[in-house]
Amino acid sequence: MEKLTSKTERLMTERFGKDTVIALATTEDGVPYVRYVNAFYEDGAFYIITHALSGKMKQLGKNPAAAIAGEWFTAQGTGINLGYFGKQENRKIAEKLRKAFAAWIDNGHNDFADENTCILCVRLSDGVLLSHGERYEIDFTKE
Repeated sequence: MEKLTSKTERLMTERFGKDTVIALATTEDGVPYVRYVNAFYEDGAFYIITHALSGKMKQLGKNPAAAIAGEWFTAQGTGINLGYFGKQENRKIAEKLRKAFAAWIDNGHNDFADENTCILCVRLSDGVLLSHGERYEIDFTKE
C-alpha cells in the first residue's frame, strides 16, 4: 500500500472533486446499511450535506466506521459530523459544496435555516483506485 501520492491525489480530484454520487455504508448492531449520496472529494475526504437526525448520522454516531464506493474506487474511513452547514467553522467547505452542488443545492431539498442540516466528512483511511488499467492501493492517513 502506498501513501497518497500527487498522482493518486490528482486522479481522485479529477474523478471525485465535483458532485459525485457514491455509495456510503454504515453499520448498526452488526447490520450493514448502504445508500447513495451526493459527495465532493477533497484532500483525503468525502463531504456530504445531510440531516443530523438521519439514519446514517445516528449510525455513525454509534459507530463512526464507514465505507464508500464510487466509480472504480472503494475505501474505508471514519464518519465525522462537522455540525451545522452554516456555522462559521464550516464556511470554507460549505462554499465549496455550494459550488460543487450548484445544480441542485437550492431546489428545496435542504433547509439551510435548520441547524440539523449538517456536513458529514468521511475521512478516508485506505482504499483501492482503478484507473486506466492500473491498481492503486492507497493509504490516506497522514503522518
